[in-house]
Amino acid sequence: MPRFSTSVSALRSSAIRELMSLASRPDIISFAGGMPGNELFPVDEVEALFKSLDLKAKQAAFQYGPTPGLPSLLESLGGFLERKGLPVKSNRLLITTGSQQALNILGRAFVDPGDRVLTEYPCFIGAIAAFRSCGAEIVALPVDEEGIDIARLVEEVRRPDPAKFLYITPYFHNPAGLLYSSLRKRQLIETLQGSDIPLIEDDAYGDLWFSEEDRDRLQPIKSIDPEGIDICYTGSFSKILGPGLRLGWLLAPESIWEKCELIKQSADACSPSFSQVIADAFIRSGKIDSYIASVRQEYKRRAACMTEALRKHLPDYVKWNEPKGGFYIWLTLPEGADATVILKHAIEGGAVFVTGSTFDPDGTRNNSIRLSYCNNNPEEIERGIPIVANAIRKVCG
Repeated sequence: MPRFSTSVSALRSSAIRELMSLASRPDIISFAGGMPGNELFPVDEVEALFKSLDLKAKQAAFQYGPTPGLPSLLESLGGFLERKGLPVKSNRLLITTGSQQALNILGRAFVDPGDRVLTEYPCFIGAIAAFRSCGAEIVALPVDEEGIDIARLVEEVRRPDPAKFLYITPYFHNPAGLLYSSLRKRQLIETLQGSDIPLIEDDAYGDLWFSEEDRDRLQPIKSIDPEGIDICYTGSFSKILGPGLRLGWLLAPESIWEKCELIKQSADACSPSFSQVIADAFIRSGKIDSYIASVRQEYKRRAACMTEALRKHLPDYVKWNEPKGGFYIWLTLPEGADATVILKHAIEGGAVFVTGSTFDPDGTRNNSIRLSYCNNNPEEIERGIPIVANAIRKVCG
């Protein structure tokens, strides 16, 4: 019998991945995957951009590249991030194979088996998997409509054995859909300052805001650049260009970047040069800003359609957030409700979603549902939400 490592034995398949086989069925409406709609990708624009490149650039796309990333992309992406106020020049930028790799690298950089790390509850399933693969003990702190529970965070910071880091997704949270308030971010900064607990700030969705009035709340904590905290800022091209490129980034202080670069070197040597050349050309063409603006409006339209359907069909005892951006709506069911049983009824009716326990590091809290609207047209949303609502009523009354 093969003798597997303790860390790999702790891994579990993602429920989202398992649901994807269901989602491919033509009779199923899927609210499960957090993936852009295929019809939204800038296929023609990217094809034209690649054709316009000179031979040297096209050849470079087929070649190995430096571990930190192609210099041209580091430069153009650095400019893109500086426009958000991020301190690119006083930190180091690392191109990663999706932001998932950035989380995996950071886990390996900080965590020894048994070390405690702090996350939110609910928490992005990819982060749970990345940290657990390193043998971390995940302590999930609850969130409310403004962000992480500061009182609980204070308790953790005061422990004599501080956690190795805090991981948060403050901007259109996956899965809870929330947007941190400016006050809650200030409180978080004050709590962490001087604590020797680094902050991992995951910003995969921050460009997909729906209203100008929320722009002030979108300022990254990393851009504030507060003293006394090491902040590692991660992002991704997956939601603003295409997940198939498998490109993300990590902006970190020099001392952390050095360790992460070594870990990446041992993992894959470099991220795909072909994808990096495309991303670089897309940024330099100026098309990235107009493309983000166009998909932002489409996601806003789909979110509005889903919220209207939820108001019409959900029973009053289900609580949910009004999305301000991103991809998700989080339904909270009565205490004791089992979303897995509800999911079975929904599948029978022709719709799927992701149950709350998927986003619980302990895998026990299951009276919640994540709905994604990003990959559905309005007609699918209007047909699918009544199926979900009927399944909830069958189980909860």
